Amino acid sequence: MTTITHETTHDGSDRHWSRKMLNKVPEVTLYFWVIKILCTTVGETAADFLNSNLNFGLTNTTYLMGALLLVALFFQFRNREYKPGIYWLAVVLISVVGTLITDNLVDNFGVALETTTIAFSIALAITFAAWYASEKTLSIHTIVTTRREGFYWLAILFTFALGTAAGDLAAERLSLGYWPSALIFAGLIGVVALAHFRFNLNAVLAFWIAYILTRPLGASIGDYMSQATKDGGLGLGTTVTSVIFLATILALVVYLTVTRRDVIELDASEQPHARHSDEASVLIVANKTAATPALIEAVRERAAAGPARFVLLVPNPDHLVFDRVGQDITHGEQVLALALPLLTKAAGTEVEGRVAHSPNAYDVVAAEIEANVYDDVILSTLPHHVSHWLHIDLPSRLGDLGLSVRTVTAPHERAAVPA
Repeated sequence: MTTITHETTHDGSDRHWSRKMLNKVPEVTLYFWVIKILCTTVGETAADFLNSNLNFGLTNTTYLMGALLLVALFFQFRNREYKPGIYWLAVVLISVVGTLITDNLVDNFGVALETTTIAFSIALAITFAAWYASEKTLSIHTIVTTRREGFYWLAILFTFALGTAAGDLAAERLSLGYWPSALIFAGLIGVVALAHFRFNLNAVLAFWIAYILTRPLGASIGDYMSQATKDGGLGLGTTVTSVIFLATILALVVYLTVTRRDVIELDASEQPHARHSDEASVLIVANKTAATPALIEAVRERAAAGPARFVLLVPNPDHLVFDRVGQDITHGEQVLALALPLLTKAAGTEVEGRVAHSPNAYDVVAAEIEANVYDDVILSTLPHHVSHWLHIDLPSRLGDLGLSVRTVTAPHERAAVPA
């Protein structure tokens, strides 16, 4: 058997930074969507309030809100975990800035709404393409690095700009009025939800489509409440409407800060394990492989190097959709059951083990080292040309997390999971 073995060691100076950076965004719950819609409404009314009521003008309003957004994002990026107050402040401000970008292009530079809609669609597509090429995932459940968070906020900015352009374009072309427009966009969001929950539309795709549609939905609601009755609105004005929605956002954010209802928590199997000071902790990752001879030998060699505690982690081999988790882990449990006795014998001590619900090996390992302290990783994986879901740079990317990574690669026919 031909086995390729190499070890990648990176400077561990950033190791604790990597481990402490938890998911930076909230869980997608009903609270998330309610606050998101409220934020988009404020984005519409606050921009109008500053521009018209306070006579700032479109350009000065853009400079002011852009500066405030940069300050909010500075503190958001400094955090190592999700903080509701900072996060939603950034969303409110980016909603205003996204609106202003489109308004500036249309009003100050005379760019047609058709052009801005197409341009922001392309910009958003390029952002997603670059994000996926870099991270191999568009999931918001693993915003655990600065680079991912950068892509996340850039995508959000373009969704607001695109939602503004597309919403204004639809309003001008169809002239439906504020309330009918809100019902149409709400209906489209309902269609997306139905396609996801009933017909298994990809969760990431469904999320981002709904995220874009909430922008014109919130704008329609904001216009309906703020505009004069003679124009089809309720006549509350931008000041009252902005205050109502900002107060509601504040109340919900305070509630979420206290209750932590939207924090992505680690389950019991992911809680930190106790460790003895005189032993190392070694994470074994069996990615689309079983306990191959190469993996057994690597564990045996690591055990001979000094006292160590071993944990075997098996990314879910049952789930074929790369960016979604699955509850069926039957094959993973079979891999675990077959591998644990062999690896325990090689290690000379009991090896702990579990199966992850996600098939994404990088995300699974990143989440594991957030929850627990490890000194080394032994990665068993397929050759690049036969590994259907493998990140081709997975060994080096894991090394970037601040750990020593030893990679063992086995031929496909010797590494397959049980059928």
